[in-house]
Amino acid sequence: MQPTAEISIVDELRQLHALHLQTMTSLEGQQALLQMRGLTLPTPALEVLPLIAQQMTALERLLDNEQTELKQLRVLIETSALVNSSLDLDQILTQAMDVIIQLTGAERGYILLKDTETDSLEFRISRQPDSEQDSFDISSTVMEHVLATGEAMVTDNASSDPRMRASETVARFTLRSIICAPLIYKDAATGVIYVDNRLREGVFTNREMNLLTAFANQTAVAIENARLFAAIQGTLDEITRVTELRENVFASIASGVITTNANDDIMTYNRAATQILALPLEGVVGQPIQTLFDRLGDIEALLRAARKNDQAGMIETRADIPGRGPVALNLKISPLKSAEQTTQGTAMVMDDLTLQREHEQVVEVLRRYLPPGMIDNIEQIAGIDLGGERREISTMFVYACPYDLGGEDEHPEQLMARLNAFLEVATDVVHNARAIIDKYMGNEIMVLTNSQLNPMTDHALRTVLIALDLKTAFDRVYDSFGRSSRDYKIGIHTGVATLGNVGSMNRRSFTAIGDAVNLAKRLEENAPAGSIIISEDTLHHVLRTATRAQIEHIRFEEREPMQVKGRRQSTRIYEVVLE
Repeated sequence: MQPTAEISIVDELRQLHALHLQTMTSLEGQQALLQMRGLTLPTPALEVLPLIAQQMTALERLLDNEQTELKQLRVLIETSALVNSSLDLDQILTQAMDVIIQLTGAERGYILLKDTETDSLEFRISRQPDSEQDSFDISSTVMEHVLATGEAMVTDNASSDPRMRASETVARFTLRSIICAPLIYKDAATGVIYVDNRLREGVFTNREMNLLTAFANQTAVAIENARLFAAIQGTLDEITRVTELRENVFASIASGVITTNANDDIMTYNRAATQILALPLEGVVGQPIQTLFDRLGDIEALLRAARKNDQAGMIETRADIPGRGPVALNLKISPLKSAEQTTQGTAMVMDDLTLQREHEQVVEVLRRYLPPGMIDNIEQIAGIDLGGERREISTMFVYACPYDLGGEDEHPEQLMARLNAFLEVATDVVHNARAIIDKYMGNEIMVLTNSQLNPMTDHALRTVLIALDLKTAFDRVYDSFGRSSRDYKIGIHTGVATLGNVGSMNRRSFTAIGDAVNLAKRLEENAPAGSIIISEDTLHHVLRTATRAQIEHIRFEEREPMQVKGRRQSTRIYEVVLE
């Protein structure tokens, strides 16, 4: 039946009812006139007319109710379709609340959902007067009953309803009409829809309760669909995030990575692999790994061990890669396993060692000529500006042996062999003590402690101990050559000098310069053969930093002050003697 037809029937019935009332009034007037003349209308006609009027009134009320219910059902159908057309939970709840108020004519309305973790009810949507936006005074008794039974509940006067006697909320706020319907999904209550009217009684009937129950069932399904969609969307977002993160990490790994399947076909490779092997970004995936053997070297045995025996292996290979030339690669090949720990292929991680190996070769050559401290700290040395910095150091000059130790007729080769014997043991002693040999000067050595490359607070003591070890080592060398005399001399001074790089931007040398260095040299030149001479500054530094145990077997015997070239006043000196 169309709405226009419904409206016309109701209007016609009302018009007919009005005509009927007019007819009754007219007949009643005619009956009075006839009675004055001694006449009367038929009694059955007058008696039936009120009955017809009553029936017409009842029919109007019935049609009004049916029209209201039909209108509510249409709204229910339309809005149910609208609610189920969305997967946004907040949008669904907002639309549902608007429909509920429209269907029931309630003053207030609320949708409460169960928290999935705590199982407690939480307000999600509310409709109430503006002056009560923060007020949620509803009957917990009604909601608990609905949740426990899973059935809707309606009361037209909560204050007098015997079921509400235990409700403090009803008594305190004088709640009147209430409907509460459960949100049921798969036989479980996930929340409730609650509406009430605190001003009027009899607002809600079973019809409104049935409508609300039907709507609640549709809404519960829509809510769960929205929750499921949100969960799926969250999972997809997490998968996307993890995938992007994995791809970013995979792409940013400095090592080259190549994976293969069980047939040795390349499945993935990262950007670093393309750079190391000089490969294009496209066209490699799907190719057999054997096509890269000319770039990777002989790795067949490692692949077989990883694939068939679940064994990881490592190898360093060398290859001549087109576009790059000779390269050195470190390859680690491991079995590639699934979540069930089934081997599905191999994973290869490669590191380009070319520059490292070239650097090691250069360093190995440099070690033969330069002090280890300089080699190990080559980057730190390079960072020191030309001109250097001033700092307190201990400088030691060592005269190892005279050139004519083997006689004037000694061949140059023999002379060099003898000299190297002294310099070799001296180098070992100095390097083992973490001191730096600044330079070799023929049969002499310049040694530094507490430079930027070997800082030490007790550098004067360390230098004295090195000198004593040198004395012992030189004694053995002299004995090996059958010499009873001891021609070595050692001079040590502690003071402030300038340390840094000297030379040019193309070639430079790390060294120490200044009066403190010159004085150490003068002490060595003027020292008696076979002695260790230190300055007063060195002695004071030793006594400040050494423990009693460290120097209990060492004597510092003062000698005649020394007048060294370049200084006006004499220098107090001490000979170091081992008891």
